Amino acid sequence: MAVQTRVIKRRIKSVKNTKKITKAMELVAASKMRRAVINTLASRPYSKLAWNTVLSIGEATDTSSHPLLKKNEKVERVLILLITSDRGLAGGFNSNMVRAVRKEVEALGDSVSIETICIGKRGADAMRRMDLSVMASFTDITNKTKFEEVLPIGKMVIDEFTKGNFDLVKVAYTDFVSAITQKPLVLDLLPLGAPESLETIGDMKEKDESKEKQFNEAKEYTFEPSPRDVLDKILPRLVETMVYQAVLESAASEHSSRMLAMRSASDAASDMIDDLTFTFNQARQAGITQEIAEISSGKAALEG
Repeated sequence: MAVQTRVIKRRIKSVKNTKKITKAMELVAASKMRRAVINTLASRPYSKLAWNTVLSIGEATDTSSHPLLKKNEKVERVLILLITSDRGLAGGFNSNMVRAVRKEVEALGDSVSIETICIGKRGADAMRRMDLSVMASFTDITNKTKFEEVLPIGKMVIDEFTKGNFDLVKVAYTDFVSAITQKPLVLDLLPLGAPESLETIGDMKEKDESKEKQFNEAKEYTFEPSPRDVLDKILPRLVETMVYQAVLESAASEHSSRMLAMRSASDAASDMIDDLTFTFNQARQAGITQEIAEISSGKAALEG
């Protein structure tokens, strides 16, 4: 019985140490989440306004000749920009995103050639397991996201599309809805301003109909020096902004998911400690009862 109580006591100590680790990771994730959420919410209005600007320009002028706006009738080659995390222990954050990409790949069909650009080690590993080509992989981006770190990724996406290497570019990221809700999405990134792509990255959930109506009514524009020159300047910046916003959304979602996962792990450790403590007390009481019974039996034998 002494051996059993010793094992349980060792197990309780191990679980308590694990709980200390998960609690510390929860606090770290909460701190990172607050910073990531502030950055995400601060950049959303700019991303929304930039997207609406391009849609309105598309209505006001003929933009079919611009390579970033020209829609290909037949889609044979697709590039997917996948954003995940470098580390695990984030609940279903990575697995849900990979599952969404897998569904998108199945929807595209076997006749479509698909390549990927991955931000995050977990996504790159998952794409290789799915036998999808990984054109480039970037790490250490989502931890402390900086705009200058995202610029090369946006430039790579733009260059590949404008060269005609791909007919469609999609971005797969996790949209930050709230601290407890994150939604994996796969949206069209290029060509820009497609009529069916009304949902955009970082789009605010609440809609202000009066502002949208006022914005959509303004359809007269003056371009200096020319519409093409203006679009050549603004459209690449928009793509870079969309990629940056997607990374921010994923970063906020990652830290939120990890915070909740570590909180659940800490709660589970507390429940396990309570169960083990109860079992330990039962075993100890049983040992004490057995010793008392042995003493009583010995005393009775001596008296007899």
